[in-house]
Amino acid sequence: MSLPLRIALNFKAFVVMCLLAGPVLADDRIALVIGNGDYLYVPKLQNSVNDARKISETLAGIGFEVTTLLDAPRDEIVDAMADFSFRSEVADLALVYYAGHGVAVEGRNFLIPVDALIRRNSELLSQAIDMNDLLASVDRARKMRIVILDSCRNNPFPGGLETEPEVGARSVPQGSAGAGEGAPQATARDLATGLAPASPDRGTLVAFAAKDGAVAFDGTTGNSPFALALADKLSQPGLEISLMFRQVRDDVMAATGNMQEPHTYGALSGVPFYLAGTEEERGALDAANPAEAWSRIKPEQEEQIAVLAEAGDPRAMLGLAYMRLFPESSDYDAETAAVWLQKAVAVGSAEAEFELARLYENGIGVPADPVRALELYQSSAAQGFPDAVNEIGFFTFTGSLGVPLDQTRALELFRKAADLDQPEALFNVASFIDDGHIADAGPADAAAYLYRALRLGSDKVLEALSTQSQSFKIETRKALQEDLRDNGFYSGPVDGDFGAGTVKSLRMAFGLIG
Repeated sequence: MSLPLRIALNFKAFVVMCLLAGPVLADDRIALVIGNGDYLYVPKLQNSVNDARKISETLAGIGFEVTTLLDAPRDEIVDAMADFSFRSEVADLALVYYAGHGVAVEGRNFLIPVDALIRRNSELLSQAIDMNDLLASVDRARKMRIVILDSCRNNPFPGGLETEPEVGARSVPQGSAGAGEGAPQATARDLATGLAPASPDRGTLVAFAAKDGAVAFDGTTGNSPFALALADKLSQPGLEISLMFRQVRDDVMAATGNMQEPHTYGALSGVPFYLAGTEEERGALDAANPAEAWSRIKPEQEEQIAVLAEAGDPRAMLGLAYMRLFPESSDYDAETAAVWLQKAVAVGSAEAEFELARLYENGIGVPADPVRALELYQSSAAQGFPDAVNEIGFFTFTGSLGVPLDQTRALELFRKAADLDQPEALFNVASFIDDGHIADAGPADAAAYLYRALRLGSDKVLEALSTQSQSFKIETRKALQEDLRDNGFYSGPVDGDFGAGTVKSLRMAFGLIG
């Protein structure tokens, strides 16, 4: 078995192919804004719809394609989330903002639609929106995923919710005679104050208007304190996203006399991101070269990031390291970069482990040390960092960096990296399947990997399929045409011929228009 030639496995040696000039991407920044206030069965909220309008207008003003739902019933919200999830696959950034009632039950967060009639815990699943479903609706955006919850302004169920009686037990309405005799009842204490802590996947940021376990203020001026601060900071050009949410927090605490503290959860990628500003600031910074992206940060923001780094923020440490790893910058200082990476590694950053491993492997800023490099790659991979999993697969496939050659194990690692949406791994697993090297997978599986790589925005895959499709067997090409057809991108014959119609559908699946 040889290394596939269609796309190199080793990310460090990867050559980026350029697409033909002319077409443009579909909306690369999309938002879903939901505001619920006119509730039918629980207390109404005064300002949540106003807040949703304000955030919607702000996002539209800085270039987002915004879908806004105000006082929408549950079914309409569910449909909108499904559509948003599909569109987010070709967006660089997908953002959801929700203002309205929310509750936490047994560590799970639920958002309450205006038509929800909920009397017992089990009805939350059918009547409310699970926050995990909201997270899933942004999960496949290409570069950044943000969910913002301006909820928990008060308890919508002050009397508590009933629990489900055991089979055969007599159901007793809460508060009636005999309650507790065979029909255990939940009290208001069973509904946690505020929301439960969020644990989003890497690359997703969840922002709460108030820290978990606390209640947010609805506001007395037509908008909540959080919505006012968020709208103000969203529209400030060139403000890096981590600093933006930090400033929102500071403004809300000042406006509420330190009684409400917004909080963010999750680990953003190491690439700087700007929600407002020039096309260069807002536009696609090259995620494959975070060092160049961070080198463009404004000096005053670098100072603020340094403050966060000194306070133990691993992403800020990573940013400071990247700033000093761009060779063309006057601030290039690989030794200082290595120090910041070591600090980020000490607080558990998988991305910092991966980047520090590259320095040790190549002797940049630190003495070359392949043993230490491998330790860091393995630790990063153990945390599920996709590039590290792919690299360990490469070392295992080639028997390099002191890793025993084991191509069966390497294929397992490549599949794991592909399942983590690592673009090179997706393409190469498809290639291995197509070549018959993975016994339990066939053409439909290979096509699924290729389709996912297209939706992720891999220009290398688009280029290869558009110009070198014959390198894949006809069965795989047919299966890919079927996937394109099933997802509404292709209407031609399923014949494995990648002519103009199929190429056009590939580009549509990628997200290109025009």
